[in-house]
Amino acid sequence: MYPAHPDAPEIDAMLDINLFRESPEVVRDALARRGEDPAVVDAVVALDERRRAALTEVEALRARRNAESKAIGQVRDAVERQSRIEAMRGVNARIDAVDADLASIEAELQARLQQVPNLPRADVPVGASEHDNVVVRHVGDLPAFDFEPRPHWDLGPALGLIDFDRGTRLSGSRFYVLHGPGARLQRALIQWMLDTHAAGGYAEVYTPFIVREQCMWNAGQLPKFIDNLYHDAEDDVWLVPTAEVPLTNLHADEILADDQLPLHYVAYTPCFRREKMSAGRDVRGIKRGHQFDKVEMYKFTRPEDSPAALDAMLADGEALLQALGLPYRVVQLCTADLGFGSTITYDLEVWAAGCGEWLEVSSISDFGSFQARRAGIRFRRSRGAPTEFVHTLNGSGLGLPRTLIAVIENNQRADGTVAIPEVLQARMGASEIRG
Repeated sequence: MYPAHPDAPEIDAMLDINLFRESPEVVRDALARRGEDPAVVDAVVALDERRRAALTEVEALRARRNAESKAIGQVRDAVERQSRIEAMRGVNARIDAVDADLASIEAELQARLQQVPNLPRADVPVGASEHDNVVVRHVGDLPAFDFEPRPHWDLGPALGLIDFDRGTRLSGSRFYVLHGPGARLQRALIQWMLDTHAAGGYAEVYTPFIVREQCMWNAGQLPKFIDNLYHDAEDDVWLVPTAEVPLTNLHADEILADDQLPLHYVAYTPCFRREKMSAGRDVRGIKRGHQFDKVEMYKFTRPEDSPAALDAMLADGEALLQALGLPYRVVQLCTADLGFGSTITYDLEVWAAGCGEWLEVSSISDFGSFQARRAGIRFRRSRGAPTEFVHTLNGSGLGLPRTLIAVIENNQRADGTVAIPEVLQARMGASEIRG
C-alpha cells in the first residue's frame, strides 16, 4: 500500500468519513458497481472506530491528568503528594502509548481513504469494462473517399509534417517532431481553442508545467497514478500529466465567497505521462506519447449547479468538433471505466478516416467534492453560514495530437494535399497543406 502523504489534510479529505459511518452499505454498493472490492469499507469503518475509541480514551486520560495535577497542587502532605505523582506516571505512560497507537491508526486510515475512488452517480451505466460504455449519440457523417485514405503515420511524413525518426533520436520511443505546417497546425488549433473558450466565458490562465507533490495529491493523481507520472526526485517536483492538476490547486485551502462562483478556467499545457498503463494498445503513429499538448476546461461550482455545468462543458467540447467539421460521437463511460476521481464522465471520440477508428479527444467529468476535499476548497453562501466544499469539473477542450490527426486524415485529398478547416485558415495563412 502506498503511504499517505505526510502533509495530507484531515481524515475526511477524499470521501466524507460520515458516509462510511452512517451509510456503509451505500459505499459498498457504489464501489461494487465500479468493480472495486467493497471490503475496504469494513476496513475503513473498523479503523475509524478504533480511532474514535483511542481519541475518547486519550481525551479522558488528559482530563484526568489535568484534574489530578490541580489536586496535587493542593496537597500539603509530602508523602501523599509524592504518592499521587507516582500514580500519575502511569497515566502519562498510557497517554503516550495511546497517542502512538492513534498516530499509527490515523496513518493507516488516511492511506486507505486516499486509495478509495470517487463514487459513481446513480445514473452512470453499470459495466465490467470499457466495452460496456454507452454511445449516447453520433454527430456528423463519416467522410467518404473515392480513394484509400492514408493514416497519419504515412500521410504526415509524406507531407513533411511529422518526423518520427528524429523524435526517437532526440528523446526515445513515442516522441516525434512536427515540422512546418504540422507545427503550425498544432499551434493554430491550440490558439483557436483557447480563443473560443475565452469568448465563451472561460478565463484563460497560464500555469506552471511543474508542480509540488501536494498538488498531485489534491488533484487525485497520487497515489493511484504514481507509476504513470514523471517525478524529479532531486527537487521533489512533478511534471504535470494534465492542466487539471494546477487548475485544481488554483484555489487550494481557500474559502470562496458565494458570489465568486461559478469559476470557469481554461489553460493550455504540455502533458507528460509515462503511459505504462497503455501496454497492449495500438500505439502506432502519434496517438499515444509521453509528451502531448492539451487545452483544458475547468470549473468550480456550487454542489447543486454541477450537473448543469457538466452539460454545458460537454456542449462546449462538442462545439469545437462541430466547428472543425469533424464527425464524432459522445460516449458515456460505465462504472468500471470511470476515472479515479470522477463521479460521471462523457468522452468525445472523433473519427479518424486514415486510422479507421474513433479516437478520444476529450474526457469531460464531474468530480463532485472529491478534489475539493483533498485540496480544502470551500465556499460560504453568506456571512456566518457554514463552509461547504465546492464541486469541480474538468474536460479536454480539446486534446492533441488526436484532434490534429483527425483534421489531416479526414480532410486529405486524392492528390495528397490536405484541406484546412475554415476556422483555422486565417491562423494557418493558407487553405490547404501541400507537400
